[in-house]
Amino acid sequence: MELDFGPAVRDFRDELRDWLAEHLVGEFAEHRGVGGPTDGAAWEVRLAWDRELAAGNWLGVGWPQEYGGRGLGLLEEIVFEYEYARVNAPYRATGNALDLLGPMLLKMGSEAQRKRFLPPILSVEELWGQCFSEPGAGSDLASVRTRAERAGGGGTSFEDASVEGASRPTGVESGGGWVVNGQKVWTSFGVHADWLYVLTRTDPDSRRHKGLTMLLVPADQPGVEIRPIRNLAGQDEFAEVFLSDARTDADMVVGEVGQGWRTAMATLGIERGTTLLPQQLTFEREAEALIGLARERGALDDPMLRRRIVDAWISVRIMRTTNLRTIAELTAGRAPGPQATTAKLYASTRHQQLGHLAMELAGPAGQIVGEDYGLDTRQRSFLLSLAETIYGGSSEIQRNIIGEQLLGLPKEHRP
Repeated sequence: MELDFGPAVRDFRDELRDWLAEHLVGEFAEHRGVGGPTDGAAWEVRLAWDRELAAGNWLGVGWPQEYGGRGLGLLEEIVFEYEYARVNAPYRATGNALDLLGPMLLKMGSEAQRKRFLPPILSVEELWGQCFSEPGAGSDLASVRTRAERAGGGGTSFEDASVEGASRPTGVESGGGWVVNGQKVWTSFGVHADWLYVLTRTDPDSRRHKGLTMLLVPADQPGVEIRPIRNLAGQDEFAEVFLSDARTDADMVVGEVGQGWRTAMATLGIERGTTLLPQQLTFEREAEALIGLARERGALDDPMLRRRIVDAWISVRIMRTTNLRTIAELTAGRAPGPQATTAKLYASTRHQQLGHLAMELAGPAGQIVGEDYGLDTRQRSFLLSLAETIYGGSSEIQRNIIGEQLLGLPKEHRP
């Protein structure tokens, strides 16, 4: 797949291509394509690769220069994501903060929060975990029960932290601010997090979307316990987080107190943006590998299998067209159309079908793993794809959104 975004960004594209060709070598090249939004493989290599990107000033190309970014536009951001995916570079270990938290702070955070948190993200000094889902509030996120209450004292301010050499407030030593109690689950890469952004209920009498507040909470304190959750692929990139009188400062609120739902939806809206483009390129590579496997096994001679293989190839082309439509709308300054809402549901379900077909073509060999449960690329992709119809909004919830908001169907009954 080759895209030309025009002369306006051609110099930027060529600079990026040259840098990637020069730096994506050695151990980094050996780990092309490793990792994913729920894949913690080769963590240390990916972390080192992120620091290599940071040294070249390639993280946050669209973030303002005063926070360490390049200050470029949306088109350059899209070009970066496309070229990065095109060379199959390792999945960024700092993706959570780069793709979600950082844009959220740029859109809804205070100036003090931006000065405090954005530079350490771009320099790969601090890692973040997202604490949204709970055991009883996953797809139905509005049912959040984690509580945050105001503590005595006024907390500290970020203002001194913007001065070079000044200590950074942690939320623990200040003696004021907020006290947080509750449990979160499915926190991606939570075991590596230095900070957590936590959706809490600050109004005990509120229900569902009202009375929620987004808080930034330091992970390294007695009130925070992070336990890894091992998945089908034998990895522990997910974690559950227990908050027991965890402390954070008064000015660690992102947005407004009681308006956390709006802040959370802005974050998830970012997640639904252009991040599907590199994912789609990965799916295209998997579809090409599937066709190669089918040729090796003689599966193309079977008309029923041939039809399913063609269908898989068509599905990734549909993803490509959908993503290009969304990119065209974004670059034209328009809100993405209905296809942006349906893209996640389509991509996740079709990727699962692609994985099932690949394992079927692999036959008994696809069920054999290496030493210490060593999985090959095909096996790992298949197992991890099973969660794609759950995380980021389950397929059931996505269908409700499409039915109610796009098609105007009656809303689902709630007790």
